[in-house]
Amino acid sequence: MTNRINIAQIQVAECLYDFVEKEVMPNLGLNKQDFWQGFSDIINQFSVVNEELLETRQSLQHQIDQWHNQHQGDLFNFADYKAFLTEIGYLEPKVDDFKISTVNVDAELASMAGPQLVVPIMNARFALNAVNARWGSLYDALYGTDAISSDNGAEKSNQYNPIRGQKVIEFARDFLDQAIPLASGKHEQVKRYQILDNSLVATLINGDKQQLDDPKQCLGYTGTVEQPDSIIFKHNELHLEICFDANNPIANSDIAGVSDVLLESALTTIMDCEDSVAAVDASDKVIAYRNWLGLNLGTLSEKIQKGSKTFTRTMANDKTYHDLLGNTNSLSGRSLMFVRNVGHLMTNNAVLTQQGQSAPEGIIDAVITSLIALHDIKGLGSKTNSKAGSIYIVKPKMHGSAEVAFANLLFSKVEALLKLPANTIKMGIMDEERRTSVNLKNCIYAAKERVVFINTGFLDRTGDEIHTSMNAGVMAKKADIKLTPWISAYEDNNVDIGLACGFSGKAQIGKGMWPIPDQMSNMLANKINHVLAGANTAWVPSPTAATLHAIHYHQTHVLSLQQQLSKRSPANVDDILTIPLAENTNWSTEEINNELDNNAQGILGYVVRWIDQGIGCSKVPDINNVGLMEDRATLRISSQHIANWLKHGICTKSQVLASMKKMASIVDEQNKGDNQYQPMATNFDTNIAFKAACDLVFKGTEQPSGYTEPLLHQYRLNYKDSH
Repeated sequence: MTNRINIAQIQVAECLYDFVEKEVMPNLGLNKQDFWQGFSDIINQFSVVNEELLETRQSLQHQIDQWHNQHQGDLFNFADYKAFLTEIGYLEPKVDDFKISTVNVDAELASMAGPQLVVPIMNARFALNAVNARWGSLYDALYGTDAISSDNGAEKSNQYNPIRGQKVIEFARDFLDQAIPLASGKHEQVKRYQILDNSLVATLINGDKQQLDDPKQCLGYTGTVEQPDSIIFKHNELHLEICFDANNPIANSDIAGVSDVLLESALTTIMDCEDSVAAVDASDKVIAYRNWLGLNLGTLSEKIQKGSKTFTRTMANDKTYHDLLGNTNSLSGRSLMFVRNVGHLMTNNAVLTQQGQSAPEGIIDAVITSLIALHDIKGLGSKTNSKAGSIYIVKPKMHGSAEVAFANLLFSKVEALLKLPANTIKMGIMDEERRTSVNLKNCIYAAKERVVFINTGFLDRTGDEIHTSMNAGVMAKKADIKLTPWISAYEDNNVDIGLACGFSGKAQIGKGMWPIPDQMSNMLANKINHVLAGANTAWVPSPTAATLHAIHYHQTHVLSLQQQLSKRSPANVDDILTIPLAENTNWSTEEINNELDNNAQGILGYVVRWIDQGIGCSKVPDINNVGLMEDRATLRISSQHIANWLKHGICTKSQVLASMKKMASIVDEQNKGDNQYQPMATNFDTNIAFKAACDLVFKGTEQPSGYTEPLLHQYRLNYKDSH
């Protein structure tokens, strides 16, 4: 039973009320009574509109379902389909051309291009690792991953392998030749780096002294000018640092005494209250909010144990250095933070409306995360997040421009409540729902004074694609869906619309996650495509991946590329509306079972951790034991895909259940090393996680927009109640 505080016209869970009163509000200079009354007004007024928007979603989906029931197969005509979507308001009349007018945007979003992390805010260790990932060791990222081949004696071992180390050094020197080339010669030929006469001088093995090809790239140094600890450079608006540590064994064996090369890596991080967490009640929300408070105050810390050693991890300080004239300057030591609020769908019993209903979680998030961020705006913390004085909120899973306009108005009301200037709260719009993709220009227009980010979310977008067109017919196999025309058109459209609306130099255009954290060589080879697509950020699964992905932003100057891309023919909305149906469903029983097994294994591997352990995002081994980053978006695809095949008779319920039971045993085996893991296969009838996974499939067609949250939250609450 949740204890509640009745205040104004809402009921607030006691743990949340106490957190706000005792930890958040002191020192903010706000009248507490006015705050709670204003919070109550926002909750009660906006909950009604929120519900109306959700009813519109359901109404549109119902009409689309009915249309497809009457126009399947040979009866389907694309022109009629598009006309129907326009008639019901799914396709909106396009707004006139415009440019966004967002101001007070930090350089990390406007003028710089680099990697972005997304981390579950309920995990303090992950949050600290991410915020501190602004700078990363290139040597460590290369040595510790498959980015460097293990061939020819270069394998990783318990002891330092000098052969592998040499490969790392060679890679790093080649990188320096690309990013900060010498006027003549190569960095592998340098035997000493010095600051002489206010400029960098590199002495080569043959005695030649060389400057950089562009001497202005050298910004300064740390330590002393006679013996620098490091030298700092700038390329494509990104910083890098050559380090010298005489006590480091790598430096002792290096011809130029270089101990490491540090790269400015994760420019931005999304602290996530949404897809990557399992926050189902007030106590969960307080954990998330308390970590957000610690991040804004600069006080978040976590005790870490590695082997026999225990230490406390804290937020990094800024990097102080001397410029070439000896003046003191600094560079940010931390990733610029967004906070991702929950979308419009879910409610949470942390706050009850005046009618006694759980309030929309996204509205609660908007108020509380902004209230917490006031500490940064008012300079009350020991660390600064936004130097421009802005609060950055990512708003996910919005469908169409009316929902963006609603979020925009909500943020305005929050600003008024917190006595903030208009548009202090900036909005990141996730382009991850079909109705947003096809109306993206209108969606941006609805927040044109505060938008700082549009980002494609291929995974959720695919889940929505399947659910929206559930009744149209049989979807292609999951691997084949990636090859259908709508995806490339959707990805291109995000860039085309962003550039046309004036994002370049003002806001981020982003791309999605690299989902295989152990395959960094593969990432290096392929994720350059996100940069070449014109995106000035893309998601990576770890700080290490951020450092390696940063290399790509040195290879291409994104803002210059965007100017070229802005002249191309834009993507066609007709391609985006192309439904990824299977061209031929004459699959063998083995092919069908293999697809079911692959989907079922992914569902179970994720759901069992979500329900039993409250883990919202983790590296889950797939059917081939390849670790994949999984969150609710991947779950949405797999559950909707099976639901579609069930609906259209490609498989039977008994066939799916057999696959689920078979895969449950495999997932149990994959998790046998986890002491907290509770096996599913020992009792299918009573295991809550297994029942949740089955419901996600067998009740998949009736879930709103195919979202997994309603069932996951229900079963997680059941689990918590029973334990």
